[in-house]
Order: sequence, then C-alpha cells, then structure tokens
Amino acid sequence: MSLSLAAAIPRSAGRWACSLTATRQRLFHSSAISRAAAASPSKQLQGHNDFSQYGKTFDKILIANRGEIACRVIRTAKKMGIKTVAIHSDADVNSLHVQLADEAVNVGPAPTSQSYLNVPNIIKAIKDTGAQAVHPGYGFLSENATFVKALDEVGVTFIGPSEDAMAAMGDKIQSKIIAKESKVNIIPGFNGVVRDVEHALEISHEIGYPVMLKASAGGGGKGMRIAWNDEEVKEGYKMAKTESMASFGDDRLLIEKFIDNPRHIEIQIISDKHGNTLYLPERECSIQRRNQKVIEEAPSTHIDEKTRKAMGEQAVMLAKHVKYSSAGTVEFLVDSARNFYFLEMNTRLQVEHPITEYITGMDLVEQMIRVAAGQELVPKQEDIKINGWAIESRVYAEDPEKYLPSIGRLSKYIEPTSTKGQNEVRCDSGIVEGSEISIYYDPMICKLCTHGATREEAIENMKRALDSYVIKGVTHNIPLLREVVSHDRFGSGKYSTKFLAEEYPTGFKGHAPNPKSLAQLASMAGLMHAKRELRNWAWGRGREALLKEDLQGRAPHSWELFIGVQGVDEKVPVNVEKVGKGANGEDEFEIHTPGMAPFKTSAHWPLESPLITNKFDDGEEVTLQYLDTLPVGFRVQHLGTKFDITVNNPAQHALSKYMPIKEKASTTNMILSPMPGSVVSVDVKVGDVVAEGTAVATIEAMKMANVLRSVRAGVVKSVKVQPGDSVAGDELLIEFEEEAKEPAKEKK
Repeated sequence: MSLSLAAAIPRSAGRWACSLTATRQRLFHSSAISRAAAASPSKQLQGHNDFSQYGKTFDKILIANRGEIACRVIRTAKKMGIKTVAIHSDADVNSLHVQLADEAVNVGPAPTSQSYLNVPNIIKAIKDTGAQAVHPGYGFLSENATFVKALDEVGVTFIGPSEDAMAAMGDKIQSKIIAKESKVNIIPGFNGVVRDVEHALEISHEIGYPVMLKASAGGGGKGMRIAWNDEEVKEGYKMAKTESMASFGDDRLLIEKFIDNPRHIEIQIISDKHGNTLYLPERECSIQRRNQKVIEEAPSTHIDEKTRKAMGEQAVMLAKHVKYSSAGTVEFLVDSARNFYFLEMNTRLQVEHPITEYITGMDLVEQMIRVAAGQELVPKQEDIKINGWAIESRVYAEDPEKYLPSIGRLSKYIEPTSTKGQNEVRCDSGIVEGSEISIYYDPMICKLCTHGATREEAIENMKRALDSYVIKGVTHNIPLLREVVSHDRFGSGKYSTKFLAEEYPTGFKGHAPNPKSLAQLASMAGLMHAKRELRNWAWGRGREALLKEDLQGRAPHSWELFIGVQGVDEKVPVNVEKVGKGANGEDEFEIHTPGMAPFKTSAHWPLESPLITNKFDDGEEVTLQYLDTLPVGFRVQHLGTKFDITVNNPAQHALSKYMPIKEKASTTNMILSPMPGSVVSVDVKVGDVVAEGTAVATIEAMKMANVLRSVRAGVVKSVKVQPGDSVAGDELLIEFEEEAKEPAKEKK
C-alpha cells in the first residue's frame, strides 16, 4: 500500500470511466441480475491490471446503500478488482449505482423500511449473489449492530467495526459512559434514556438551559432539537422522537448541555484488527443548519498542532478501549479557548470523508476493505501529513431560503470539472441528467469538493466550481453555498455553529447585489443581449448577409440598454458597442456601465448554452449561468442566485413606468404544504379557534419533520387531509374562515 496521491481516489470531477449509455440500455429486473463477464467492468479491469498491490481481500462485495455513497464504494472496489452487487428499491431501479455495479438486486418497495432497512431481504440478496462482504456506506444500516450480527450468523464480513464496538459507540448514551472511562473530555449531561417528556423536563432543569435533545441512535442532525425553555423541551421531545423513529427505527433520546457558540470539529480514525490505530487531520463541520452539516473543511483554522495531537490521541484511546477496527469518526465540540468535549462517535464512513482523502492522499474506503479482510495497517502515525486544504459543499435539492426539500427530475445537469489540470475539483454524486430526486430519500445531489495548496486557493476553486454547476429541474441550495464561501467571516476562518443563524437571522434570501456585482451582472446581461440580437440577424438573413450588412454598417453594432435586475429598484443603463474581433476570433464588444470602467470583451458564449464567462479588466473572472428566456429578457444565475433580467431599449424604458404591477394573491386563509411529503399529524379540527403561531399540522419528507403553524388568528373552516395522506407541494391542507375572530380559547 502507498500513501501517495496516485493510490488515492482520483480527484477528477467528471463521471468515472464507464459507459453509462451502454448500462442504461440494460434491463433491470426484480431479481438478482448477473451481467455477462464480457460486460463486467471488474472483469475488464482484472484482465488488464495487477491488483496484487491491494493484497487478498474479497472477490465480491454487496453495497447496502444507494446514491452517491454506493457509487463511491463501487468506484474503489473496481479500482481493487472486486466485483460489486448493488441493492435497490422499486424507485431506484434505474439509478446510477445500479448501473455501475456488476449485479443488482431489488430488495423492496420505495419506503426505506421496506427496502434499504429490510434486513431479511438484504440477507437473501447476499446469499443469492454470493457476496463475501457488505459495505454499508453511511445512514440506513451502517450503525445497526443487529445487522452486523445477522451478517456474522451467515458468515459474511461486515466492512466496518464489530458488533460489540458498534453497539458500544453507536449508542450515544453508552458512548458517553465509555468516553468518560477512557479519559476523554465529555459534555455535562444525562447518561441514560429519557423516559418521557416529564423526565425530559426534570433533566433539563438539573442540567440548566440551554439543552440539546438528540437521538440515541444514528446522526446526521436527524432527531435533534435545541431547547431554551420548558415549552421548547415539550415540543422538541415530540419532534425528536418522531424523526428518530423515522430515520433509525429507534426513538430513544438523550439530553446534554448545549455549549453556546461552539465549533464542531471531528477526528477521523482508522483501526485494524491487530491493535493499530491512526488519527488523521481534523475536519471542521461548523457551518450547519438544523444541526446538519452544510460546508466542511480540512484542516480547521481553529486548531493548532498541540490541540490536534491532543484530540487525536483521545480519539485513539477511545477506539482502543472498545477494540475498534475500521474507519470511524470521533466528533468534538470546541470552544473559543480550544477546550474540546466529546460529542459522539460515528462508527461508519462519514459523508465528508473526501476532504480527508484530499489532504492525506489516503483512500478511506480502500482502507476499510483491507482492514475488514484482516490486513494490518501499513502507514504509521508519523507518516500522516497535511497536503494543502480541502473544502466540501453539500449540494442538496432544497429551497435554501426555507430549508425545505425539493423533488423532481433533473432536466439539465452538468457537474463542474477541473480547469487547472490539477484535479482540484471532485464531485461525489449518484445521479446523471434525467435522474429523479425522490420524496423517499435524502435530497443530497452531490458532495462537491475542492482542493488547493492554501485555504484561499481552495475557496476560490469552490467559488468557480459552484458558479459552473448547472442544475435544472429541482430547487437547490447552491445560492446559500456560494454566499457562505464568499462571506468575509467564512474567509477569516472565525466562525462557529451559529454562523448561519447569526449572519441570516431572518433567513437566507439569496445574494443581494452590491454595486460591484450589480455592475458586473448588468454588463454581462448587455453583452448577452447583443450576442443574441446578432444571432437573430444572422438567422434571418444568413451568415453571408450578416457579414455584408456588417461591412455596410447596417447590422446591429451598438445598443443603448436599460437592464432591470430582479430585486433592484432602478434599472442600470448599459451601452454596448461592437468594435471588431478579439484575439480568440470572437466578436469584441466595448461595454460602458455606471460604477465600473469601460472594458472590452470577446467572451465566448455559444448562444443559449448554459455558461458564459468573462474576465474583467481588474482580473476577476465571472461566470454567469443562462437559465431561461423571458418575454423581455432572460433568467440567469449569478453568484449562485437566480435573477430575472429585463432588457429595455430607451422607448421601452420610458413606457415601463406605466406598466401595472400584479399583486400577489393572499394565502393567509390557507395552510399549504410547503413541500411534497406525508401528513404525520393534524392538530386542529373544523370549528377550532386558533391563535397566531398555533401548530396545526406536521408534514414529513425525506426523513425530516416540519411543523406548520397558523400565520394569523382565526377559525378553522375545513381540514382537507388526515394523518398518513401523501401531499404535493403547495397543496391545500387547512382553510380558515375569511374573517379572523379574537380567539376565545387557544389550542396548543
């Protein structure tokens, strides 16, 4: 084994080498599918590569997961010459991980409880395909000790820790007790199971507010609530139990002191079965919303070498205490003075593992497979070095303003790629153009990672990658990601888990153009309009006629425009003049815009293509996404945020002030579903009088529960749904009487 970057996962962003066209043409059935040996990528690799460098591992493994992490594991397995078996639900029959695997087995209907959490069906798939080992990915069964025991009973290797280690550390209550025994710093809290809401209140009073209620099983922010008073404990207890049961099949909760203004920093460890354990450089995961990580980086700006060593050594002590073997992550909360406290241990591969791979050159999935096969770790602690800086942005199909998931089919999907030839961009995804984001599963689209020799370079690479990431068909959170990585506070490295709440106290509203970004956007909009108008002339008269008329001065060559930008009151005057040809053979234009010096550009833009990039005279390169044509303009994405652009000539501009503005219809008499999902509860009935802010229903989607509240006082006129119903986004759930009445009683 080698720690060289060449041995690690390739950091290219494009889809890995595999003919997806050919795989899409295969038929997928409900039983196990054996691909012909000639069509098997693993077979092809085995015929042309020497896999002896990886030692003896397994001939075939089953991946008990879906989406990007299943694709990620398949990627390394193929590198090692191991054949792979994918499992899938009815909804995932044509998913990318199914297409990439050598074999695929349908394990049940779309709901996770009937498919990806269906242990008997998965065990049957293992037996039917002859898989020797199972990689669980993360989520689903990855931290389920009962599943590990079931594998042990049929003689199949679990690529992860032992049943005992998982049971000990996967349970957050037990893990805190063990951490204390291992001399690991711990947070004050109640190390036991919370019996009921009254018990939760009693514990909270003893610890003192604020407190955190969290699921004993699992992680990922599911089943977690912060409470600052008794009322929030009561509501948080109910919601946390609901989410915990939906996500992990276990509704036990624990309560601990909530450390205000902390940083969330974790240590990756890898242990073998021979008593060797390594700790790798830390990852910072403090940019979070609803306790779910949004952006991570490695290493952390907050940690010095002394603290890194202390945290790493405590993580190793904990792992050795429970005889841990495999990859795992010990998470800590760190205060401003670099005091650190054990939070939990995730006994699985972490979502954010790619950034550790970036800065260490170590393929963690490869190490997990080799350890599971009984191999001894080759590298020593002193071999682990930090190479540069890496950042991960979790790209989700969700509304970044409301944090609500979005479903739909990806009508256009183009992942960013390296522009420097340095493998500085990596996309871990499980989708392609045409894939569907389903109501049943986590809405993650991709883990977008960038690397640089310095943190500043990694950030700039991330900005460039986000700007060129084209996603159409679903709402996505790139506007939020782009705004965060551009924020001065993030750039300074001085932030905490409260970053999003503090910087966007009323919620994220998208990029608000400043004078510079507005001038850049207006200038590029003027350029795009000029190029489109020249295109229209060419189509109407033919290319030769255009050239002739151009020579005679009759073709369009100058434009006086007024650019309207959504969210900006005043239109921006922009003058564009065609002045000749640029060095690249493209038409060259001179653009005059208030707020910036006149500049010349010959930016390349194949008309109607999604991306146009312009380098301004100050050296800044700006990429704009062209999304849609509008009646008097177009829709673009600039710095991550979508803007409707209007383009007027002087006459249109003069008349535009007389155009009436359409008022939005009022929805104060209705409760609409904010997203597609299922109704968990309806808390009112016809005739109830409710106060403003009263909880009236709970909707669950993608394993997250969302409480809906009345926006005003009123009387319930009708209830359109009941618990268990599936609803669409914006579907009417509850209707109020037209006239609001003063509540005679308040229903909570």
